[in-house]
Amino acid sequence: MNWQGLFDRGYLCKMRELSIVVTVMNEEDNIKPLLEAIRSALGNLDYEVILVDDGSTDKTKQQILDNADDRTVLVELRKNYGQSTAMTAGIDYSRGKYVALLDGDLQNDPTDIPGMLDLLKREDWDVVAGNRKNRKDGMFLRKIPSGIANALIRRMTGVYFKDYGCTLKLFKREIAEELGLYGELHRFIPVLAKLQGARITQVDVKHHARQFGKSKYGINRTFKVMADLILMVFFRKYLQKPMHLFGTIGFVSFGLGLLINIYLLIWKLMGHDIWNRPLLILGLILLLGGIQFITIGIIADINIRTYFESQNKKTYTVRRVYKGKKEEAERDITV
Repeated sequence: MNWQGLFDRGYLCKMRELSIVVTVMNEEDNIKPLLEAIRSALGNLDYEVILVDDGSTDKTKQQILDNADDRTVLVELRKNYGQSTAMTAGIDYSRGKYVALLDGDLQNDPTDIPGMLDLLKREDWDVVAGNRKNRKDGMFLRKIPSGIANALIRRMTGVYFKDYGCTLKLFKREIAEELGLYGELHRFIPVLAKLQGARITQVDVKHHARQFGKSKYGINRTFKVMADLILMVFFRKYLQKPMHLFGTIGFVSFGLGLLINIYLLIWKLMGHDIWNRPLLILGLILLLGGIQFITIGIIADINIRTYFESQNKKTYTVRRVYKGKKEEAERDITV
């Protein structure tokens, strides 16, 4: 991040103890009670609230400005980028020593934050995540798919968490900044934090039924979770060594193809006809497939090196930033 640019604009003139990042999209009815709940729960803590408007088409932005105070920052994105990217924008514009993620639909309870913050500091955890002990969601469309997804994630990533879907989490700043959220990877924040070597614990938190608006998630998100899970398994095991995956598959395939073709060569030298044998086609496919997998492994290794050594470019653009009720920055900020 271009920290000097943020200093020049006045964002980092005073570091806060805690930044609360809330991503919202079409949550106009939830904004006022949400901000009131945060203020009531956090009292005299040195905090700020970063509200990221992820392409709302209702009066969400106006509600934020109408209810803002000097602790409130609105980051208005140009369009809907998705929750993971909106979280990244909120973290980028925050200035707290600790960063909390909170849902904008009033289902998370801000009164859990002080206790989680105290635990984070007292026992020197890097991340404290919430576990929705008594979920107020529908059984068939939310709880059962979530339970299956949680079990699969635990099994395949080796990161054993009860509830991956709870947004309420607290981080030390250095962990939050290096999460690398994009696409739909917010569901895998514990896995991403573990990749950094973070010490993570989970505590039971309160959960409320949605009062206003409609959920932005349906049963179709299960398929997105499955696709992202494959990516997380790759990240967890092979992010820095993709050749170990593709190379292993390639050498096994190449070896089997080579053995089959040697066998067929010997069979041919003995005077037998091999051209009408399906085994010949299989041998050639395995041989060529092995070469391709090895080549993919080499290219993937080169790409990983480029990934780690390239410039830190953002995956979003910001329309405006407001501090309280006042616009604080120019259009199209590049951070």
